[in-house]
Amino acid sequence: MSKKIRKPIKNEKDFSDKIIKILSQNANKPFNYKQIGAKLELDDTQSRNQIIKDLKILAAQNKIIESEPGAYLIKAVSQDYYEGTIDMTSRKTAYFICEDFAEDVFIPTNNLNRALDKDKVKVYVYNRRKGKRPEGEVIEVIERNKTEFVGVIDIQPNFAFVSTANPKMYTDIFIPKDKFGDAENGDVVLVVIEDWKKRADSPFGAVIKVLGKPGEHNTEMHAILAEYGLPADFPIEVEVFAQKIDTSITESEIAKRRDMRDTLTYTIDPKDAKDFDDALSFKKLENGNFEIGIHIADVSYYLEEGTILDDEAYQRATSVYLVDRVVPMLPEVLSNFACSLRPDEEKYTFSAVFEISPQAQVVNQWFGRTVTLSNQRFAYEEAQYIIETKDDVIPEEISITGSSYKVSEELVEATIKLDELAKILRKKRMANGAISFDKVEVKFDLNEEGEPEGVYFKVSKDANHLIEEFMLLANRKVAEYIGKQKKTFIYRIHDEPNEDKLIAMQTVIAKFGYKIDFRNKGDISKSLNALMEQANGSKEQNLIDTLAIRSMSKAKYSTDNIGHYGLAFDYYSHFTSPIRRYPDVMVHRLLQFYLDGGTSVDEDLYETKSLHCSSMESLASSAERDSIKYMQVKYMQDHQHEEFLGVISGVTEWGIYVEIVANKCEGMVRIREIKDDYYTFDEKQYAMVGATSGKILQLGDEIYVKVKNADLVKKQLDFHFLRRAGE
Repeated sequence: MSKKIRKPIKNEKDFSDKIIKILSQNANKPFNYKQIGAKLELDDTQSRNQIIKDLKILAAQNKIIESEPGAYLIKAVSQDYYEGTIDMTSRKTAYFICEDFAEDVFIPTNNLNRALDKDKVKVYVYNRRKGKRPEGEVIEVIERNKTEFVGVIDIQPNFAFVSTANPKMYTDIFIPKDKFGDAENGDVVLVVIEDWKKRADSPFGAVIKVLGKPGEHNTEMHAILAEYGLPADFPIEVEVFAQKIDTSITESEIAKRRDMRDTLTYTIDPKDAKDFDDALSFKKLENGNFEIGIHIADVSYYLEEGTILDDEAYQRATSVYLVDRVVPMLPEVLSNFACSLRPDEEKYTFSAVFEISPQAQVVNQWFGRTVTLSNQRFAYEEAQYIIETKDDVIPEEISITGSSYKVSEELVEATIKLDELAKILRKKRMANGAISFDKVEVKFDLNEEGEPEGVYFKVSKDANHLIEEFMLLANRKVAEYIGKQKKTFIYRIHDEPNEDKLIAMQTVIAKFGYKIDFRNKGDISKSLNALMEQANGSKEQNLIDTLAIRSMSKAKYSTDNIGHYGLAFDYYSHFTSPIRRYPDVMVHRLLQFYLDGGTSVDEDLYETKSLHCSSMESLASSAERDSIKYMQVKYMQDHQHEEFLGVISGVTEWGIYVEIVANKCEGMVRIREIKDDYYTFDEKQYAMVGATSGKILQLGDEIYVKVKNADLVKKQLDFHFLRRAGE
């Protein structure tokens, strides 16, 4: 058999980067020009001479060393190597995120070298000349971000491939015949990557779970959870452990607590809530002040550290709220029963009790374990009815949410006074620079099968703000109490907004006649609030709300208290939702430990736990967004023949994104779908410009569209462009 000779690569100026890569991957082994040529599958004279030349240049540049005559090693330490994270695009290219670089480093497709989205990698960075965008090549995958993926299996006689709907997953996964499991052709499956051989185009994997058939409701919901590594059920041993917990209320335990069962106490929650983890109590004091208690389910009493139940709760770190279901952090015996502050049931609670003046000044405060009894369960709509009719005669019975019952004068008076105090607290917060984000939430009316029959928008009203302000007060005061003692604690922190994103946002909103004041951070917050108010009710409101939120840093958990920019608090924590958030459980434990005289705990340990909780919160948020997208696509499937008025919410080189005004569903009009001209993307204007007519399609423009395609698996809508509004 004759030896295969590969022709030299045309237009190849040099092989420097490829030489660096080979030597980097074999750091302890010297290579001569023949060995490098063999690695590159090149043995023609032209290529050989170029390799020899490049080796000498690299040695002269001190990037490699000649360890023996004609043989070279990579230099042990090079300033061109960096560790960081891969951020994939949907175009099979990526950016390398590293704190050593002010701008992200571009990674071409052929330089990814088996790195996947969010992997921790080592990258060789080149092309660092001034004015040039730095580029790089992945030398080593240090740590995979994830190895489990959801996709559809295509089974052939002796092998299969699994392809995912994730646009950032640029490769399918090869499944050997003995790794199919119970999968049938076309099933949605969860697979694990087990290996990725150097010369293989695709990673090798195995099916670990069959999720169902594509497009089926339960299949897609479970696929969303599996895609983010979130569990759908509790392990049987955890359920058994939870069922054995003694949830009885005992006199011996009551004796250790502040007894507040005789104080007027009630809950205000969404009408479809299953668990009630917070309640308010109200009492008028003889001095004219008010005693207001924020009572939180004492989850830490039942959730003992070191148990399998606690381990499971920590790993989950949060409840996940999909459109049609809740995946709780705690089993139902705790979340919906023992720890739920249901009316007329005695409960163990952890409380923040404040003496507050009529001007909403906190005069005294007390933190500790209590026993409470809720007198009433209100839905937000019912509390709102009381607030709105406070100047009229309120009927003895309220019937807002389908049930009808009597309401005591005490409850009416408490709700009205709490609302007044909450409004003062909110006004003070806004004056101090807090930012008001009342973004419209999309909600669905679901039938018994979980199918969407309608879309509605959730808007925060006074009753929502009432609860919010007193929860914020408890969270702030608890954090302040420990923070001023300089003891390790878990804070909810929020950094200042990203200035580059604000500048980019200014470019967009200027088209609608708005502007942001950049003079100082106080001006920015006031300016953003003014912007929200001005845009309220406009066609571009949702776009501007979205841009403003994206310009903000993400709130997270940390032991390093930098304050909370968005709320304008120097101290802030999460104390009020331990049924659904593990950081709140840790805050309860730490607060009680310090109340008992404990010394400061290990900061590194709690910082690690904070990072984990922040990460799980991010995954849960992504899953929740995906479930909304899925339900929007499913809803639009039944409205394919209708015309919809939409607002252009995004412009890219391949098309325009359009958000339907009536239901906030967003989809894309591909550039080729706009037939009245040949359009090109104008990056400076964030617009599509017609080559012949000069017509412009830009952010905020209203157009009419019709559904072209609704892809449940990819959770994508494609629209037909019909016409501009007014035409």
